[in-house]
Amino acid sequence: MKKSLVKIVMSLVAIVAFAFIGTQLNQTEAQAASKMSYSKIHKVAKAQLGKPYGWGSTGPSRFDCSGFTSYVFKKGAGKKIPRTAQAQYNKYKHVSYKHIKKGDLVFFGGSKRSISHVGLYVGNGKMIDSQNRGVVTEAVHAPWWHAVGYARVGNVVAD
Repeated sequence: MKKSLVKIVMSLVAIVAFAFIGTQLNQTEAQAASKMSYSKIHKVAKAQLGKPYGWGSTGPSRFDCSGFTSYVFKKGAGKKIPRTAQAQYNKYKHVSYKHIKKGDLVFFGGSKRSISHVGLYVGNGKMIDSQNRGVVTEAVHAPWWHAVGYARVGNVVAD
């Protein structure tokens, strides 16, 4: 009787241990899968430079601003993000300019409830965005833009 009880207890301990290890592995796999490569995102963004602006366009031959950022994250990271600049602003964790990282989104407009433009931050105070001159690289704090906020889409890692 005691041997049977010991076997049952040991079996239960093994099941719980394997379940715990499996859960930990799944969490690690999910974290690894959620990491996005900045170099891949940036490569896709740079490949669009010079393409014309088109209101409501999502690529690949022309873009509006949020169509551009949506396209870049889908093709560069396999991540679907909301379609409009306002929806992108509303969805993601906001960061300060002091803490902005390559791959973050930069938002412009009249206020936090009136976002009218978005670009992809690429470092050194610059972004790639699609605007009336097409897809260009320009300063985040250009005199014609009013920066409203910055957001982190996810775990974009420098590589």
